Amino acid sequence: MVTSDEQLQLLRLARETLAFHLGAGPAPEPVHLAHPDQHSGAFVTLHVRGDLRGCIGHPGSRRPLDEVVSACAIAAATEDHRFPSITARELPDVTIEISVLTPMTLVRDVSEVEVGRDGLVMEMGFRKGLLLPQVATEYGWDRETLLSHTCLKAGLPADAWKGGATIYRFQAQVFSETH
Repeated sequence: MVTSDEQLQLLRLARETLAFHLGAGPAPEPVHLAHPDQHSGAFVTLHVRGDLRGCIGHPGSRRPLDEVVSACAIAAATEDHRFPSITARELPDVTIEISVLTPMTLVRDVSEVEVGRDGLVMEMGFRKGLLLPQVATEYGWDRETLLSHTCLKAGLPADAWKGGATIYRFQAQVFSETH
């Protein structure tokens, strides 16, 4: 995954990208990753004064990780339809969290799913929903609750995981700014 120095660089990149996009700062400085061609899925989660204000990501990507983080930072600030867009005035109150994802693995038996370690993708037909590993921990969910909420996120019945839905799991390296 990424080293502690690379984590700091990616967090800086996300913040500078947001500032630049919102007209509150210069273009971001490049990052120097040990594996610049690393293609990983990533999510960027934004909180303003502790409240969730955006979370957008790409579970798998053919783009380098730094490009994914930049794109997700802008999208989390401006395209998460659950929230109003973040403004330049709010930037000092924004805390950035980045989740770098491992590749997806097909779940053959739900006993493979470990709460707190695994994030899930639930697919059925044209519907797809994803929950990051930290969500279940934050809410104190057990395995069945995680599976049910991932179904709901996909717009499926809560019990679709019991039959018909395809389930994938992944892990995430999660790191954030401290305020």
